Amino acid sequence: MSGKRLQRHYKDHLSDFKQWEHKGHAKQWLVFPENLGSYLSIDETALSKGELYTIITNKKAKGKKGALVGIFHGTKVEPIIEQLSKIPAKKRAKVKEITLDMANSMKTISTKCFPKAIQVTDRFHVQKLAIEALQDLRIKYRWEALDQENEQIKLSRVADKEFKPVTFSNGDSSKQLLARSRYLLYKSPDKWTPNQKERGQILFNEYPELKKAYGLVQGLRNIFNQAIDIKVAYTKLAHWYKDVEESGFKSFQTVANSITSNYRSVLNYFLNRSTNASAESFNAKVKAFRSQFRGVRNTEYFLYRLIKLYS
Repeated sequence: MSGKRLQRHYKDHLSDFKQWEHKGHAKQWLVFPENLGSYLSIDETALSKGELYTIITNKKAKGKKGALVGIFHGTKVEPIIEQLSKIPAKKRAKVKEITLDMANSMKTISTKCFPKAIQVTDRFHVQKLAIEALQDLRIKYRWEALDQENEQIKLSRVADKEFKPVTFSNGDSSKQLLARSRYLLYKSPDKWTPNQKERGQILFNEYPELKKAYGLVQGLRNIFNQAIDIKVAYTKLAHWYKDVEESGFKSFQTVANSITSNYRSVLNYFLNRSTNASAESFNAKVKAFRSQFRGVRNTEYFLYRLIKLYS
């Protein structure tokens, strides 16, 4: 029997998909109050064609059976709150903590539906903003290097000469140096390979502003890695804000402002050092499951299979 025929036979005859009680509303929402726990994560993921779904998971289940609390089509606040509010308030009040990103929709859902829960902004979303600000600066320099090289090529052609780009000691030209430095800027210096150490040293010598921006990223990372007390973390973040102001980097000022707008939930990380890693892990499982299906052709059937594994 072919795989497609077996799958079709399972869908139409072996499974109870056709009699599934949630079939009528599965595309819009699925809620499993019995999986509600004290520690939750809320995040969003795309099932197919970029269509976003908001997913709430129970951390205690560790991505296994009973992990899925709710899955909702889209990120609109009102429909999600409407369905979650059907869970008895007494049961929702038992949620102690919920990890999330900095999206206002996530905060609103958490505040309305889980009023007793402490909201914790995922540290990795915060660090990602700082890294993106650093990468934006690298890309800006790269475009400048490309323009400069293109201009030199034109001048060489006019002069009927062969163009030979200036290279550094490791063999990189300016545009190659900036392109190949992308991944080393994501890592701490102690995790650089020997080639990355050489490239990083050349990069920072040629572009001191990148070195300064990289220092800000490392400073923020160290606060999350080292600060063990919420008061200590608050003080260190204040010093980091001062460094950002002195740097003059507009993009990093935007990062600092975002942290300030969410400072309470950002600092809540230092209470239990909770992250949204469980939600990201669950999203990865959903994507892996989706790849096994080679995409999502029938959303209802995909969700049916998903809840059989995780609800």
